Amino acid sequence: MSILETKGLVKRFGPTVALDGMTLAVEPGRIVGLLGPNGSGKTTLMKLANGLLVPDAGEIWVDGHQPGRESHAVVSYLPERNSLPLWMTVDQLQDFYADFFADFQRKRSEEMLDKLEIQPKQKLRQMSKGTREKVQLILTMSRQAKLYLLDEPIGGVDPAARDYILDTIIRNYDPEAAVILSTHLIADVERILDEVIFVNQGQVLFQSTVDAIREEKGKSVDALFREVYKC
Repeated sequence: MSILETKGLVKRFGPTVALDGMTLAVEPGRIVGLLGPNGSGKTTLMKLANGLLVPDAGEIWVDGHQPGRESHAVVSYLPERNSLPLWMTVDQLQDFYADFFADFQRKRSEEMLDKLEIQPKQKLRQMSKGTREKVQLILTMSRQAKLYLLDEPIGGVDPAARDYILDTIIRNYDPEAAVILSTHLIADVERILDEVIFVNQGQVLFQSTVDAIREEKGKSVDALFREVYKC
């Protein structure tokens, strides 16, 4: 069974069509790059999968359920913008996650924070934007979820920390889970991807494994992306 499946998914914001009949399926055990230019529907799809938006038409299923209470228990979502209260310390945030999410792995979180030398008594407002993003990603990946939705997970992270962040994603998701990540930094994340979904104007252009792209098209995902979306 697919961990995420959509059929003819439509979402409008007034006269703007964000998703225009989007159909796709993501299987467990895959790290999938959701790739496309700004305004192509990536964030809208993630918010629909997390139950933050309601579709106007079509269907969306997460682990066999429509987004709601059952799906919330298995989805770990990293929004593009920091959504954590700036007045809280890292320790308080870990307490909050432990209370709110039954699958939160405190030891895993503490190990990653320690590795990046992030102080547990420090408040978010005292941190740089990049450090706040690291904290939010660590908390997201410290859940034992079935579907991780990561919207621009390394967008504000310094290049030196990107490899560690990507390795963290690989190490900390269950092989039976799936990771969907949206990013513009394709060359940085390509090495961890199993599949890619190219989207544009709210529709899926194509879905393929990374190996197939390299074998059949003889180019990297980054090179193909630049070719498909060139101005």
